[in-house]
Amino acid sequence: MTLQKMIGAAGLGVLLLLAVPVGAEDIDQRRAEAQDAAMTLMQALGGELRQAMESGGPQAAVSVCTERAPAIAARISRERGMRVTRVSSRYRNALLGMPDSWEAETLGRFRERHEAGEPYKGMSRGERVTDGGRSEYRYMQAIPTEGVCVACHGPREQLTPEVRAMLTERYPHDRATGFAVGDLRGAFSVRQPID
Repeated sequence: MTLQKMIGAAGLGVLLLLAVPVGAEDIDQRRAEAQDAAMTLMQALGGELRQAMESGGPQAAVSVCTERAPAIAARISRERGMRVTRVSSRYRNALLGMPDSWEAETLGRFRERHEAGEPYKGMSRGERVTDGGRSEYRYMQAIPTEGVCVACHGPREQLTPEVRAMLTERYPHDRATGFAVGDLRGAFSVRQPID
């Protein structure tokens, strides 16, 4: 076999390897990585929010969400080589929290599953998605509204005047109030490139 034929055969082998679909084992690995990234964001953000609530109340927590949450998500995304964020159909910041079509569909599915009796806690969805010729592993994990959340996300008329003023100033198009404990607040969303 000539060198040119060997290179051609090797190139064909590489192309065949690239054309092999992602297997179940790879999807399981990607799911584990996505779950870990979502958990890392949840723990890092949750820790800072708890600390802010203890030291300065809901106003300090609003500052954490405004200033620290995007930086924490960006850091985890860089470290993991995937996009890790939070989304909601009732978002506070459209640029950072508005769901795309897959995320919106997933939030709808979460609500349907909840109506059928499944708790939001631990609810997730993950799958390979091809969009615009790019393949990604997409994963979302539900964020249920907890008691501490309603200090900033509860019914607007029940928020303190100081929190309402901060929200109006920082989020003039805020849609993230009116939640009750147990509602679906949103979800952690992970996008992991496959090719």
